[in-house]
Amino acid sequence: MTRQQTLGKFFEMPKGVKGPPPQQSKLEEMWGKKKKPVEAAPKKDIMKKEDKRDTDEVQPSKSENVGSKRKQSPEQPTEPAKTQKLKKRRVVDSDEEEEDEPTAGPSTRDAQPEASTSSSSPPAPPSKEEKRRQEKRVPIPQGRSFASKKREAPPPSSSPPATDIDEAESEVAETEPEEEDPDDEGESEIEEDEAAASTNVEAAMDKTKLVDLKEGWKEGTPVPYAALAQAFTFIEATTKRIEKTALLTALFLLVIRRSGEGDTQSLLQTVYLCINRLCPDYMGIELGIGESLLVKAIGESTGRNLSTIKSELKKEGDLGLVAMNSKNSQKTLFKPKPLTVPFVFTNLKEIAMSSGHSSQNKKVSIITKLLAACQGSEAKYIVRSLEGKLRIGNAERTVLVALAHAVVLAEQEKANKRLSKERLTTKLEEASATIKAVYSELPTYDIVVPALLESGIDQLRERCKLTPGVPLKPMLAKPTKAIGEVLDRFEGKKFTCEYKYDGERAQVHRLDDGTVGVFSRNSEDMSKKYPDLMEQLPHCIKDNTKSFVVDAEAVAIDRTTGKLMPFQELSRRKRKDVKVEDIQVRVCLFAFDLLYLNGEPLLHKSLTERRELLREHFQPVEGEFDFAKASDGETTEEIQAFLEESVKDGCEGLMVKMLDSDASYYEPSRRSVNWLKLKKDYLAGVGDSLDLVVVGAYYGKGKRTNVYGAFLLACYDADGEEYQTICKIGTGFSEEALQSHYDALKPLEMTKPRGDIKIGGAKPEVWFEPKVVWEVLTADLSLSPIYTAAQGLADERGISLRFPRFIRIRDDKSADDATGPEQIAEMYERQVLAQSKGGKKGKGGDADDGFW
Repeated sequence: MTRQQTLGKFFEMPKGVKGPPPQQSKLEEMWGKKKKPVEAAPKKDIMKKEDKRDTDEVQPSKSENVGSKRKQSPEQPTEPAKTQKLKKRRVVDSDEEEEDEPTAGPSTRDAQPEASTSSSSPPAPPSKEEKRRQEKRVPIPQGRSFASKKREAPPPSSSPPATDIDEAESEVAETEPEEEDPDDEGESEIEEDEAAASTNVEAAMDKTKLVDLKEGWKEGTPVPYAALAQAFTFIEATTKRIEKTALLTALFLLVIRRSGEGDTQSLLQTVYLCINRLCPDYMGIELGIGESLLVKAIGESTGRNLSTIKSELKKEGDLGLVAMNSKNSQKTLFKPKPLTVPFVFTNLKEIAMSSGHSSQNKKVSIITKLLAACQGSEAKYIVRSLEGKLRIGNAERTVLVALAHAVVLAEQEKANKRLSKERLTTKLEEASATIKAVYSELPTYDIVVPALLESGIDQLRERCKLTPGVPLKPMLAKPTKAIGEVLDRFEGKKFTCEYKYDGERAQVHRLDDGTVGVFSRNSEDMSKKYPDLMEQLPHCIKDNTKSFVVDAEAVAIDRTTGKLMPFQELSRRKRKDVKVEDIQVRVCLFAFDLLYLNGEPLLHKSLTERRELLREHFQPVEGEFDFAKASDGETTEEIQAFLEESVKDGCEGLMVKMLDSDASYYEPSRRSVNWLKLKKDYLAGVGDSLDLVVVGAYYGKGKRTNVYGAFLLACYDADGEEYQTICKIGTGFSEEALQSHYDALKPLEMTKPRGDIKIGGAKPEVWFEPKVVWEVLTADLSLSPIYTAAQGLADERGISLRFPRFIRIRDDKSADDATGPEQIAEMYERQVLAQSKGGKKGKGGDADDGFW
């Protein structure tokens, strides 16, 4: 018999069995020396060991395979009820909490179990050393134990020493590969929220001391900008989403605690500065000050000459760091008055709204005034805010979750109640789900934040509903490569096929007072771009229609022939100061969904009902307004014929949508599997085009000597706030196109890449400010050691495009709207799955994605 699993379990040896020889050196290793804490192990290993340990405890037969290192006692019977195989849960690395964070209470593993009735003889009492070892045991943080929730807690005395676990579990991990459960992907988002909620309570309370200033600030006084800068520094220093959430929760909680009675502006302005915005998207007030203007302002406020600042910028690659270093090296006679959040917010808004011939000097003057009052790291974040990128990896969904958690904790403090951990965790999860749902329908903090503070999280759905005039993020479709995939997805369910028009997404709003607005998929107000649409709309609205929100596509049309024209024709229209009499490219609006009607949101009605209401309250007008052409065919032949007809009519392909049940509800800001797109290009290609940002270029040779010959493209990671290189594209351009691209990109040239471009091994000769978005089609996706797109998602290497082909410039998209790494990883995994012809299912194949 080899070294026992635990000593206390086997003090009474069976008769006739000789005990093992003494192994004092190992005892000294376990008890004599100071043990390494559990958290010192790598995060992935900790999660794997916990899951494995649970499996081993309920499946003794598996642990016997480990060999002599962990052999089960013959006297220990197996309980049949526990032999059922447990499903493993996948845990995202970035969602694990920091190792040194305090626990939220005792772990479920430390709970005292009921007396076992299956043992043939009672165990001997533990020795003094055994007791001491149990007392010193480090509890596993709550955020890591959620995967084993609802399982019976194992007896403490049955846990093997830490050294045994390390050796045995690694061997089990090697010999027994885990089988993936297809249901895991659907649960991952719930598990992440559960983990965030369960760990965030104690962590946020602890982080308030970290985020708070040494001297704090008095209740009812403005929030110091130094508190934000300090929080940003901690957020920038970690990659873990749960820790970012805890830091933001702590910051928001402090602001709520110290805001005066009826003060909603302090929290509102703090939230806006955390996401680097000044107002809702549809208002169109944006920061994004040019580099030369900022360099000039830094020089004026610090007294340094411009050439020194520029040379330091080349070295650092981050103007925010340059500003902070310049400011901190400056000697001042007196300490400036501390910056406050209202002061910074007001001045940033004034800068963004400045226009006219003298606006440049006015902007420099305001920026100089702000920088002169900066202390510590404040200058870094002021300048980054002005550039339009904070670069702290702060996704908006993290801000929303933190806001929900902070309000719940503040409500609990105000009511002077202490909920149990389980109830509080549940309440935090519900609050996160509520604020996400509400914000997707009404994406404006101007309404959501005051409603939260005044009515609380429980009344938020009543206070904040879909409202005409506030555009919501549109529902998007998943790409599919074959009609067979469509039939598999919608098997046994009612669905419809609609033309996928080659135009620009348009969300049309009409308020009760008759005001009409048209918004793009990015919530940009396009009313001035489409004055002809504004004139046409009254003709198609029936008398019984007072207010509405319609989802539609604006398509270029030849009025004489009635033929639809491609998107390139639409992109030729002017974007500003458009006069109806000057318009040469006319548009027709094709409506395909109705989201709001006469005071009632329709998001939770089936598509069948929404489509009937759309046809009842609107009427077609030739060449101006029509309903999207649809067919309810269910066979491969019918869909194929309709697809060919759509292509013949000048469309991109088909949109296939669920008609009935809650699967047909409209889901704002989500790319859903309940809508599938089937383009003509998809049938033989990779499955979807990509919208990529031009970040670099290579000089041409031969005929291309005076222009760029090839370009470096990148996708955009919204969570990390960074651009990830994906491919070099240089074929398929005409000489005219190359000259046009050169003229457009030349003003964006930079001597050094921006700090938010994750370069990898790419070495372009010229770098660009990331602004121009191209739509690109590719024949294939492959793993690459050079490019960084989706690195760590599908493989440790990045993903690149093989034989990329330029399709068009996406004027309707900003760089932040480019394709994300998650979608690229999913496309790659779908491709691998298709090539393996029925092999193991890749992760995320059918999961919804989008804003959340």
